[in-house]
Amino acid sequence: MSQEPEAIVNDDEMRPEYDFSGGVRGKYYEAYMKASNVVVLDPDVAEIFRDSASVNEALRLIARIAKSVAIQQ
Repeated sequence: MSQEPEAIVNDDEMRPEYDFSGGVRGKYYEAYMKASNVVVLDPDVAEIFRDSASVNEALRLIARIAKSVAIQQ
């Protein structure tokens, strides 16, 4: 039994005057990776820290504790 392929919907919002034929894939990849500070959380940690604000708050607290412990030693 062969099924007919579903109709392709053209919901492309690209305007005809946009021309990317001279584009280079990954041109800035290396520079982006050097400057990027994206951190991927494990799922169990992501359940606790749902946004960047909560992660930053926790890390700042840990940094303050670490500094105070280092000063006392």
